[in-house]
Amino acid sequence: MLSIEDYQQHFVAYLKEYATTKEPENLYRPIGYILNLGGKRLRPVLTLMAAEIFNGDYKEALNAALSIEVFHNFSLVHDDIMDGAPLRRGQKTVHEKWDVNTGILSGDAMLIMAYQLFENYEPNTFLELAKLFSKTALQVCEGQQYDMDFETRNDVSVPGYLKMIGYKTAVLIGAALQMGAIVAKASDEDQQAIYEFGRNLGIAFQLQDDYLDAFGDPKTFGKQVGGDIIENKKTYLYLKALEFSNENEREELMALFSETPKDTNVKIEVAKKAFVSSGSAEVTKKAIDEYTQKAFKTLEILNVSEEKKELLKRFGLSLMNRTV
Repeated sequence: MLSIEDYQQHFVAYLKEYATTKEPENLYRPIGYILNLGGKRLRPVLTLMAAEIFNGDYKEALNAALSIEVFHNFSLVHDDIMDGAPLRRGQKTVHEKWDVNTGILSGDAMLIMAYQLFENYEPNTFLELAKLFSKTALQVCEGQQYDMDFETRNDVSVPGYLKMIGYKTAVLIGAALQMGAIVAKASDEDQQAIYEFGRNLGIAFQLQDDYLDAFGDPKTFGKQVGGDIIENKKTYLYLKALEFSNENEREELMALFSETPKDTNVKIEVAKKAFVSSGSAEVTKKAIDEYTQKAFKTLEILNVSEEKKELLKRFGLSLMNRTV
């Protein structure tokens, strides 16, 4: 097994060979731009790690890892358009640097490119990867739709929110791990266990992302801090604040999340104070830890060495201690 940093380096080197600009440049230059913006490379690293955890060769999983990364970035390009987001990883989003039409078309191409990468595998592996990918990609779209619907609804529940982030974020992390297991020809039982590990870790990851969106450092977070508040997103922080507040406080918070004021900084600060005073911020941090521990629990049934399980745990803990 390699270190997490080594997997990252090998993947980035492979990505740089792949993300070269070709004709027509106006289609492929934005693709190269978003793929080379950096980021944690969380999902492809998990694919490479999973392949070796089940005694495969990480090199054989590079195309599956690249497919996951291309798809993830495709979803970011389109999400940024839908959210009107100006920044991604501290740089201009694709639609801001070029225009909306370019973002849509380049994103479409990336989805096709993600599928093409499976063609590098033998037929049985290709079929398993493509089936998992199709299921996951559709769930991600469903999660995005739930997320958009929630912006204008006042009846969003905590279970509903957890389902949304499970689809929008967590299933892709589970799939990234399972793809590595598929390439390594792991048993169905081990494939499902590693998927569940990733899915629970993905929920913890998204809850952490929600928390950092409100309380992260703008210098390290890479996105606009308070973006969820500006967009009236019914995050775990918001829903728990409603749950813990009295009637007057609830009405004030609901009113705050139904408006788009000119001074968004004031709105962000008022919301953050409500999250802290209600106890929502603290409960969100506890939920992050609970889902992380739930993920670790699924590792117990994996048919791999304790050393390999420990590597996955260290990766999970590093995610929960991040600031970006």
